[in-house]
Amino acid sequence: MLAIIIVSWNVRDLLDRCITTVHASLAGSGIAYRIVVVDNASTDGTSAMLRTRHPDIDVIDAGRNLGFAGANNLALRRVFVQSGASVRYVLLLNPDTEVVGGAIPALARYLEGHPDVAVAGPRLRYPDGTVQSSRRRFPTPGVLFWESTPLEWRWSHNPWVRRYRCMDLPDDREQTVDWLVGAALMVRRSAIECAGLLDAGFVMYSEELEWQQRLRACGRIVYLPAAEIIHHEGKSSAQVPTWRLLTFHRSRLRYARLRYGDRLATVLRAFLMAAYGAELLIEAGKWLCGHRRSLRRQRITGYLAFLRGLVRG
Repeated sequence: MLAIIIVSWNVRDLLDRCITTVHASLAGSGIAYRIVVVDNASTDGTSAMLRTRHPDIDVIDAGRNLGFAGANNLALRRVFVQSGASVRYVLLLNPDTEVVGGAIPALARYLEGHPDVAVAGPRLRYPDGTVQSSRRRFPTPGVLFWESTPLEWRWSHNPWVRRYRCMDLPDDREQTVDWLVGAALMVRRSAIECAGLLDAGFVMYSEELEWQQRLRACGRIVYLPAAEIIHHEGKSSAQVPTWRLLTFHRSRLRYARLRYGDRLATVLRAFLMAAYGAELLIEAGKWLCGHRRSLRRQRITGYLAFLRGLVRG
């Protein structure tokens, strides 16, 4: 059996579409499956939609926002207890995805035919059809200082980006990678039992990176472009942009500490404080000059909230 776990927060309509495409992908495949949705305390009518539109799926009301890792762990524990040994594969799927054709059966059959593979992931596409970067090598310390920081904004074609994002490898060929973006990951149950659950210390971001470092010790991680999924990237977290930025960097600081130790994490935190502090001063200077003051005020407020959050840890 295949268990499909979807963690959702305030993306009711996208979730509805996601579930519909999951059913369509698996129709006629002969694969037994169950869908489990963890609702992370949505306030947009998600629960009512699920009762009305999808009464056949399992819904877990988390009661509060457990984050991506915590909510997936909640569902994984329940699935493994309730289904026993019958669940062989688990698909962690974002609610802002649309499954294209037979992508899910393709991933399941790939794992079935390749017992040395722990994780298989599809090629992701944006809604306009362009390929979304999803293959990664494990980040070096240098990557931690540029990804999603002002350094990347001003130096996007830096020496690390091509290697880190596997841009030196064709995106239309099956390949073994270090890790895959977590929008859609099909994982062998035995690999989960080998590596353990996700680290719930990561509220969001970097949890799939850290998890796949452990999973890689239990089998290969494979990018399978024959399976494709559309990903409306970041629709939940985009509702709270300052929180999203802060959570990303808090997660990266946790990852840096776990992977490289306290010293690098301390240096990284100091760099982030300096980099975003400089952005704050730039925006304040533009505000003083009278340049688009409404926009500058909004950015100043965001940077202040970000820096306060980073200080508090």
